[in-house]
Amino acid sequence: MRKHLLFLIIFGCLGNLGHAQSFLTPADSLNKKRTIGVTATGASLWIGSTLALQYVWYSGFEKSKFHFFDDSHEWNQMDKMGHFYTSTHFAAMVDDLYKWSGVNHKHSALIAAGYSFGYLTTFEILDAYNAAWGFSWSDVGFNAFGTASYCTQAYLWDEQFVQFKFSARNSGLAEYRPNVLGNDFASRTLKDYNGQTYWMSFNPFHWTKKESKVPKWLNLSLGYGINDQLIGDGGTYIVTDGNNQLSFTPYRQYYLSLDIDFQAIPTQSRLLKLVFRSLNIIKVPFPTLEFSQNKLKFHPLYF
Repeated sequence: MRKHLLFLIIFGCLGNLGHAQSFLTPADSLNKKRTIGVTATGASLWIGSTLALQYVWYSGFEKSKFHFFDDSHEWNQMDKMGHFYTSTHFAAMVDDLYKWSGVNHKHSALIAAGYSFGYLTTFEILDAYNAAWGFSWSDVGFNAFGTASYCTQAYLWDEQFVQFKFSARNSGLAEYRPNVLGNDFASRTLKDYNGQTYWMSFNPFHWTKKESKVPKWLNLSLGYGINDQLIGDGGTYIVTDGNNQLSFTPYRQYYLSLDIDFQAIPTQSRLLKLVFRSLNIIKVPFPTLEFSQNKLKFHPLYF
């Protein structure tokens, strides 16, 4: 989760730029000044953030020669879902900026793909020289899958029929390993995989030719999460609580729910479009079915 926190900081810088520019009308044709400005800003943030992380974050860890590290089995792949989600929305942000600059949607999708995959791979290269971690092919693979998911839809249709979202709640498990799972609201949200859920959200009627009475903004959503996992390798973790011993054995969770596609809500207001675009990265709480441990459970409202 360490890299996701750093990504979010960078996203804040780029996102604020893109959101501020969203108030302006996108160029009807290629606007060289905007394109140069967006490219220069992106390159500066790429280089600047890499140098900052190298000397501020990574300098606190023991160095090693370039090496590989297989972490594909850890945390029941929840961290890989984080890479997928991150790369999807990073590509979306770059795509928005270049379309605002007047670049046609096919070219902006290709630029977004190169920028997203290249930038996130930079972090893997930095990890490769860190003794505690290493270059992870599985991380790179999920970065590629996430980038391709967004950019393929953007290139072919200039629209996202399938969107990927995130939700989080307090699992109550962080208190047993606060150094790993977080010791406050912000750190728990980012580090406690047990409280996170990643969602694939879509409207199945997009693929039908007939008009549907179901609103276009109402989506079906499939979710994935884990629970009772306090160590990365997935083994049982035992906690001594007074005279009692608590045993935690991790398991996977699968969800079926509804969701709202805010960008499908009709509006002419540029301000509302901005708000809807920002909200669309988060899954809206709805009644939800959970399947886990061979049991079906109903949640009246699931975050």
